[in-house]
Amino acid sequence: MCESTVYLRDGAGEKVLMRDVAAVRPVEGRLVLTGVLGDRLEVEGVLVELDLLDHRIVVEGTAARARGG
Repeated sequence: MCESTVYLRDGAGEKVLMRDVAAVRPVEGRLVLTGVLGDRLEVEGVLVELDLLDHRIVVEGTAARARGG
């Protein structure tokens, strides 16, 4: 499997934002994360790290909201 885990980085460290992410798309200043089952999460923030070997994506952002899949 090639899915990744997306982490949200802030001053306190990192926390898991979403697991099993299959796609990350920039849309109008946001990142739209889409999971393997079609679930979606929109994040207002920026991509700061992408590690394909460890299936790890790190974003810094201010808000996240779930969208139906």
